Amino acid sequence: MQVSGKTAVADARDFAPIGRIVSVTGSQAVIMLDQETGETGDKRAELGAILKIDTPSSVLLGIVSALSVPVPSQKEGEPEIRIAELELIGQLPKEKDGGIGSFRRGVSGYPSLGDVVDVASGEELRRAYMWNSAQAVSIGTLMQDRSIPAMVQVDELLGKHCAILGSTGTGKSCGVAVVLRAILEQNEQAHILLLDPHSEYAQCFGDAAEVITPDDLQLPFWLLTFEELIEVVIGDTAGKASAAELLAEMIPTAKRRYAANRGRENGTMLKRGTCQTGNFTVDTPVPYRISDVLAMINEQKGRLENRGDVAPYRQLRTRLEAISCDPRYAFMFGSLTIQDHMAEIVGRLFRVPVDKKPIAILELTGVPSEIVNVVVSVICRMTFDFALWSGGKVPVTLVCEEAHRYVPNDPAAGFEPTRRAIARIAKEGRKYGVSLCVVSQRPSELDSTILSQCNTVFAMRMSNDRDQNFVRAAIFDTAASLLDFLPSMGPREAIVFGDGVTLPGRIRFTDLPEHAMPRSRTASFTQQWQHCEGEPVDVDDVVERWRAADSPKLNTGLIASEPEPAAGEAAPMVQPQPVQPPPDHPARQSPAQPGAPLTPQPPIVPGQIALD
Repeated sequence: MQVSGKTAVADARDFAPIGRIVSVTGSQAVIMLDQETGETGDKRAELGAILKIDTPSSVLLGIVSALSVPVPSQKEGEPEIRIAELELIGQLPKEKDGGIGSFRRGVSGYPSLGDVVDVASGEELRRAYMWNSAQAVSIGTLMQDRSIPAMVQVDELLGKHCAILGSTGTGKSCGVAVVLRAILEQNEQAHILLLDPHSEYAQCFGDAAEVITPDDLQLPFWLLTFEELIEVVIGDTAGKASAAELLAEMIPTAKRRYAANRGRENGTMLKRGTCQTGNFTVDTPVPYRISDVLAMINEQKGRLENRGDVAPYRQLRTRLEAISCDPRYAFMFGSLTIQDHMAEIVGRLFRVPVDKKPIAILELTGVPSEIVNVVVSVICRMTFDFALWSGGKVPVTLVCEEAHRYVPNDPAAGFEPTRRAIARIAKEGRKYGVSLCVVSQRPSELDSTILSQCNTVFAMRMSNDRDQNFVRAAIFDTAASLLDFLPSMGPREAIVFGDGVTLPGRIRFTDLPEHAMPRSRTASFTQQWQHCEGEPVDVDDVVERWRAADSPKLNTGLIASEPEPAAGEAAPMVQPQPVQPPPDHPARQSPAQPGAPLTPQPPIVPGQIALD
């Protein structure tokens, strides 16, 4: 929405002023209010209200930051002095023809003592809060005047990063959905990646979203850096240093073997001669086989000089086999064949091509909790590298929900590569077209460096003193007194600061339609406890899904289940059977005809199916 044209400046005699200036400092002014002020509803000098001061060169605007009565009257009806403190925030310059121009932040000409003060009109508020730009979108309305839309400038909002902060239950998720939906309505070719740790946002964007779950996520292990791989495979177990040293030697060799084998196949050579040079490091994002690593472990363990200390080899092999068989890690280690499909993975994550789905939602709910930070580290690092090596031709916005999990204020907490990846986007992403949107319910637990790089902040209700003080310390603005409203704001209300808005203000986000609401509503205990009609919860199913999420699945399709005995029969003795590959595996041979016995097959090494 645009504002154009000029409006005439009312003469001071038409103001019906509410007060006059009695004191002026560099950024503040003190107003002595008239005795009649407050008797009519449209002439109230209340906290957060925008007032105007008419000067010869401009109409100054300020926000009421405090109200006081220095000497209260002792008797009803006696006159008393009422004071309002005003923070000067900007001006509407006067033109030569008597009109006023576009709003400008800052003050170039200060008021004089005795200048009259009045409540800003609706037209003046529109000029102050609404961008004169086609790149601006509406995300709500002003609390002072609900007829005036709250606008944000998309290039300023995303180009210099933003943050949405607020306690749980304040409508933070709805605010995120409102902002992103408003941006997508005018930018159908956007590239937005949303990290969703609670699976809240899948229904917010309808068919415009590419929803990626752990069931269809592809993030192969060879995309991980060495630090990330060590965190996944070894963790903080004893003997970590020895196992890491072994992997550091074997991974480059495994990459060279894979590249050499692929180089012999027609049409599968790695581009630009990387397979010929073989110049691979542990961090080069090229495929390799875990089976090659296991073969090197067996080879080195069998050597005479290593027989004295085989514990690191045994530990590393056991861990690689276990994690390769774990269905929770299938998105990393579950591929039956190793293929170089990095371009497809990157294209799906960052919506290249867009294909009518400008936003990708990566649901992290089913990702094992011990490697969630690793997954976020990989995604954030790939986001920056993609923008870097594409020359900034594809601007990408990364929305990081529950950001305090990944970049905590305590340097000893969290996963250091994740912190570095997000910090790099915050510090350098603007140069390459990478935008960061930080969402958190605990700002005091968020890395202050990350928040300081967010030039636009949406602050919602916060009842914790530490969170309030942290936000105050991170925001440098002439209207910082608005943060005093943080403990008392209602749901879906926010105070907006920064470059994405023309000037700070208190807003209310647009109401979302029912079908686009995030799945983050507070459960209704009384309703659920009083109305027990309908199908009961299948506890057995809950337990099975619980176990499947926290441990390897009991039935993976590799071991046939025994038939249940008939009534009165004894249960058959279960003999241990070697694990057999699936029917379509090359190692499996079908019988020549029905009823023919299977050809005996050697046992398959655990994890081998997911390794080749």
